[in-house]
Amino acid sequence: MSELLIHSMAEFSATILACLTAADARDVAEIGAEFGGMSHRLADHLAPIDGHLTSIDPSPAPGFAAWAAATPCVRHIAQPSLDAVPGLAGIDAWLIDGDHNYHTVSRELAEIDRIGRRDGKPLLAFLHDVGWPCARRDMYYAPDRIPAEHRHAHSYTAGALLDRDDLTPGRGFRGMGQFAFALQAGGPRNGVLTAVEDFVADATTDGRALAFAYIPAVFGLGVVFAADAPWSEAVAALLLPLHDNALLARIEESRLRNYLAVIDWQDGHMTRDHPVAA
Repeated sequence: MSELLIHSMAEFSATILACLTAADARDVAEIGAEFGGMSHRLADHLAPIDGHLTSIDPSPAPGFAAWAAATPCVRHIAQPSLDAVPGLAGIDAWLIDGDHNYHTVSRELAEIDRIGRRDGKPLLAFLHDVGWPCARRDMYYAPDRIPAEHRHAHSYTAGALLDRDDLTPGRGFRGMGQFAFALQAGGPRNGVLTAVEDFVADATTDGRALAFAYIPAVFGLGVVFAADAPWSEAVAALLLPLHDNALLARIEESRLRNYLAVIDWQDGHMTRDHPVAA
């Protein structure tokens, strides 16, 4: 049923590429390639301006590595992000769409920030899955990579439902063995949006000026950028019409409720005459 649910960061490509143009970003790094939908768009954008894409993914979809090797402006690093990112330099913009949990995203942002300050590059980072279900709930592709003290109790089989903080066995949006969700949503150090908010708050406490925009569609896109960068006003103008947009949020809620209903039909929890309770 994955074809019924748009989920790729590539759905935001027009906005992301416009921001890259406004910031004159030519060296771009992405964390998480999956099928390469966004990677192809980035390569097409960067090649004509003599730019470069560094794509970090330890296990992308079949064919991605061969495509990257055959594309001159692309370098693929087949390592987990927390191993690969510290070795990078001179990156103008980052796309983060890897492991969607507080520990990983917090460390990615901290390392990206360190590299940017070292290299004199104002922060420009695009983060996917800052909306439901990962906004306030950790998701783990490889739980064993997360230190025990930073790993929430989790399940591969119980699913997330809208309006509920706990998981529901055998129902809802779930990993089906491919990924695990934290059993409970909310609370400290839980979820992608929580990680982003804590990062921005810590930077503000340190006297730095960071801006955060949130596009409430397709599982949510967050953009964190230096408010004092020479291109910040241009980027902000592109993002402002989409930031916390109530219409987009309502459409996303409807989309998710419809998809969850489809899952219930598939699971046999709903009949035409007896719909499942929300």
